[in-house]
Amino acid sequence: MSLRTPIGRARGLGSAKSGLHHWWMERITAVALIPLTLWFVVALVGLTGADHATAVAWLQTPLNAILMLLLIVATFHHMQLGLQVMIEDYIHAEGLKITMVIVEKLASFGLAVACGVAVLKVSFGG
Repeated sequence: MSLRTPIGRARGLGSAKSGLHHWWMERITAVALIPLTLWFVVALVGLTGADHATAVAWLQTPLNAILMLLLIVATFHHMQLGLQVMIEDYIHAEGLKITMVIVEKLASFGLAVACGVAVLKVSFGG
């Protein structure tokens, strides 16, 4: 039996500072994805049966291009945060865990940039 208090036993077992930021970012991106996803679904339904020129003209509208970029950023950031939590929770070998987190962060960033470049290229008529 220990005479230490629960806070005394918990001290030195790790910081709770970065986890709270991670948790908040997951919640913020989830909330941002709700209206962005609804906008995207409504837009896709509206473009059903449209030809390529109509879809390109739709994406060349500044508001649609901006909302699409925001959707891309929020989606890939939310995905990266969720994958990081899964990797940290289920991979126990420290070296593999660090490698996987780095790979998933780079892959998420690379895919988000590729999608963003595609949207910008279409929206600027390139």
